[in-house]
Order: sequence, then C-alpha cells, then structure tokens
Amino acid sequence: MGYKKTIKTSGVSGSGNQDAFQSPMLTSTNYTVWAIRMKVLLNVHKFWDTIDPGATDNDKNNIAIALIYQSIWEATIMQVGNLESAKEIWNTIKTRNLGDDRVKEARLLTLMNEFDSMRMKETETIDEFVAKLSCTASKAASLGEMIKETKMVNKFLSSLP
Repeated sequence: MGYKKTIKTSGVSGSGNQDAFQSPMLTSTNYTVWAIRMKVLLNVHKFWDTIDPGATDNDKNNIAIALIYQSIWEATIMQVGNLESAKEIWNTIKTRNLGDDRVKEARLLTLMNEFDSMRMKETETIDEFVAKLSCTASKAASLGEMIKETKMVNKFLSSLP
C-alpha cells in the first residue's frame, strides 16, 4: 500500500486555516480513492479550481502541482514533469490510470462481471461483504457507471450464504 506524507501549507495564500494534512500516495491499484482524497484536499485548501475549471493563477497552480507531486512516485513525476499546469498533470494521471474510452469500457465490463459473480464467503462478515460491494460500486462510478441502490440490495440479498 502507499504511504502518506504530511504537507504543511500554513502561511500559503489560499491554504485555509489548516496547518497540515495527509496526502495519499497514488499506487497502481488505488487511483479512484486517491483521486477522491486529493480532490477533497485540494478543495479544502482552495486549490481545486486550478484543476476544475483550470484557473490560471500562477501561484495557486504551482502549489497545486507541488501537492500533486507529493502524492505520486518519482517515476510518475518523470512522466508528467514537462507539463505546466495542475490541470494537465491531473488529466494525464487520470488517463494513465483509467485509460481511454475503449480501455475504460473493458475495465467496466470486467468490473461488472466481477460484481455479478460476487458471493459472500462463509468466513466473511456482513460488513466486509458490504465494503466489497461498495468498493466495486465506487470503482464503477469512477468509470462512469452508477450501480443503482436496488441492484446493490438485490446483489447483497442474493449473495448471502
């Protein structure tokens, strides 16, 4: 799993009143959770607008880039280091982790097949199984497919041992 780095932003214009926050590390398997956490962190410190819609304030852009760089591995930094805006870096990381439309479609199909074949194991608790279902629903949402609550409930009920 990834480790976390503490990033201090006190004294930075637009950083809010917080003195520090934990930055999640992006790994090969946690893009969806990483993106959610980074969006919240960038929002809290008033830097998300450099990504969406893509504000051009140079100081805010540089800080957003620095915060993103704190949460990615050196190899990824080398891949995006020539990009000049936080928005470009964010979109490149997103594309590399979610892929283009065909790849995204294939991942979604695989994920939905996994969802359909999920069964609660005798050794699993209800909370563990619900967490697996929720995780799958979150991954599907990140790929553009919302799993309806009724489908989740039906899956849960039909999957009990």
